[in-house]
Amino acid sequence: MTPRPLELLSAQDLAVIVDRLGAQVSADHPGGVVLVGVLKGSVCLMADLLRRVTVPCEVDFLALSAYSPGSTRVQVLKDLDLDVTGRDVVLVEDVVDTGLSARYVLDLLVRHGARRTRLCALLDRPGRRILPLQVDYLGVEAPDDFLVGYGLDLAERFRNLSGVVSIGAAGPEDAAPLERLLYTS
Repeated sequence: MTPRPLELLSAQDLAVIVDRLGAQVSADHPGGVVLVGVLKGSVCLMADLLRRVTVPCEVDFLALSAYSPGSTRVQVLKDLDLDVTGRDVVLVEDVVDTGLSARYVLDLLVRHGARRTRLCALLDRPGRRILPLQVDYLGVEAPDDFLVGYGLDLAERFRNLSGVVSIGAAGPEDAAPLERLLYTS
């Protein structure tokens, strides 16, 4: 049976959250900041956030491989193009769950010479944390449901939804029936 979608955050909710995050980042980095997003999930948040940051700002992206089943290792598929040596860097993530990916990237940014690193996440699931990790700029805490929209996907689908929608415990086999529900409502 296809899960019933439930809107968690509307486009208006997201605008309020991103306004707040942009103001916080700007206040903490008056001399400027580098925003680094992790592809592909952070794209919507990154686009909106950088328009709300009111200090000098540069943007770059990283891409990581997915975790293999039973593994705690990822690979960097696309590294930074910018030199972040001696600079303040804010890592922009869609969701922080276990903390493994975010911790890996934060450590990578330090190895690249970042002076100071901070973590910005639209959604946080602290109950799933394996590694202790502080989210410095937090949108909201999220339920353990499968979430899509605003950059979040199911089998590369639904990233373009303007809000964040809970689809319960859906799997890739639910993508086609969910398309009928999510794109016609």
